[in-house]
Amino acid sequence: MKLLPLLTFAGGLSIARAVTVYGVTGVVPQTALSGPNSTPSPVVAVYVPPAFNETTLDVPAIPDPAPPTQFTLQLLQNAQDVNGLSIPQSGAFYGFSIEMSVATQVIGINSSFLNPPFLNLMSLIVERAGHVNIRVGGNTQETAVLVDSLSSGKIMEKDKEASSNPTLTPTLYITPEILYMLRNVSSLLNARWYLGIPMNDTNNPRLQIGEAAEAILGDFLLGFQLGNEPNLYAAHGHRPQGWAQFDYFGEFGVMIQAVANDDKIHIRNNIIGPSISDTFWTTESVWDTGFLQSYGNSLSAISVEKYPNQNCAAAFPSPETADQIIDPQREFPHYLNHKERITDTLAQYLNSSNIAQAMGKPFLMFETNTASCGGFLGLSDSYGAALWAIDFGLQMAYSNFSGSLLHVGGVSDVYNPFNPPQTNASGFSQWSVNPIFYSVLAVAETLGRTNASKVIDLQANTGDIHTPAYAIYENDKIARLALFNYVSDSTGASDSTVAIAIGGGETGQPNGTPASVKVKYAK
Repeated sequence: MKLLPLLTFAGGLSIARAVTVYGVTGVVPQTALSGPNSTPSPVVAVYVPPAFNETTLDVPAIPDPAPPTQFTLQLLQNAQDVNGLSIPQSGAFYGFSIEMSVATQVIGINSSFLNPPFLNLMSLIVERAGHVNIRVGGNTQETAVLVDSLSSGKIMEKDKEASSNPTLTPTLYITPEILYMLRNVSSLLNARWYLGIPMNDTNNPRLQIGEAAEAILGDFLLGFQLGNEPNLYAAHGHRPQGWAQFDYFGEFGVMIQAVANDDKIHIRNNIIGPSISDTFWTTESVWDTGFLQSYGNSLSAISVEKYPNQNCAAAFPSPETADQIIDPQREFPHYLNHKERITDTLAQYLNSSNIAQAMGKPFLMFETNTASCGGFLGLSDSYGAALWAIDFGLQMAYSNFSGSLLHVGGVSDVYNPFNPPQTNASGFSQWSVNPIFYSVLAVAETLGRTNASKVIDLQANTGDIHTPAYAIYENDKIARLALFNYVSDSTGASDSTVAIAIGGGETGQPNGTPASVKVKYAK
């Protein structure tokens, strides 16, 4: 008898509160009292980077009205009878986007010293999905320069004196050793790489990273991301004001031609673009330039980048943006439902995913996480964020994205799936793993290893946004369900009871419904 696995993702958020003073060192003016007659003593605050800050938020209130707690899922046995299934998906749907400037903190010091915790974390994905996809790039790829060696003996150095744009992106010097480091990771586990190459100066294209990567990474190279968020080039001072979509179209063509003319790059159709976010430009406004018609043969995948919100006013404070700072506590409930930061966020990409399918190209969410500019303290590193990420990943799969990469930044980023120690003293300052990493494991287990899983959003419980559900059809048969309950209620009064019926009769049970199921909980 076949058992139908259920993966259930439910509320249960911690209500503990902790407050850490960060951004200052030494004595702060507040005082601490241990009793009504105590003498005030100074509180000494030590700088704690946001990624290691343990601030938590209050549990959001139970929705009013509360969602129905009982509902039935009537499912069909065979995929051929189900309308609206996604394209076949891989268990490696979720991967990681590692900011190029932190690669030596996260992955390893060089090709001979790889970080065992990083390898262990990636092996958990490979165990469930068969492989893991990792991008090394981001804003810092735009200023990256490949050099033969560095006088320090390191494989990467940052010229912070030449930092640019609002995110203070440093000029980055890297050696080929960093590519050997990636290759050695792939020798130990099935890691495949997307690599960013710069587009910041199309008058003098720098393709050396691509030349070396093709030779060193070989079949483990998935493709080159050409340029990162070009829609922000003008706003970040990398292009003159007024530089727009048609200007980008022309410069992208210059780079494509430079690749074609480079006899050290032999593969001509593994470029990934346009990698725009939705600030200032829409995907359709780029398609309207003729981008896909002109460069489709050079593209191995079509990429976009999207964070459902941003925390830039807090991460990079200024008098002009002080009134734009978002309160994470107020923002928290918006992530704890199926609509606001999930289906509403992805609706703008449905047309583009259809276009990509028609072209036979994968459509990738090349960089995402809870919120840009490092995420929200207390939200992005919460169990609630883990629920959001599972739902967001499955919704992207249902929306016919072919993969998504969760971003990993430095110590200023609270959304990191995992954090290496702040120093190299890892014997007593170990790696930390945040809840959102476990979202990647949950999505991998939900989709499985066959690369033949099709996903459907069941619009469960009359479409209630707090109790979504997905069905997974693997090899054209119903295989798994993923059930959510976003409501955190310690009384148990908001627990969901779901009745499942499957048509077809193949198992010998009434209506084909199995007599029992396997259940896994994320809690």
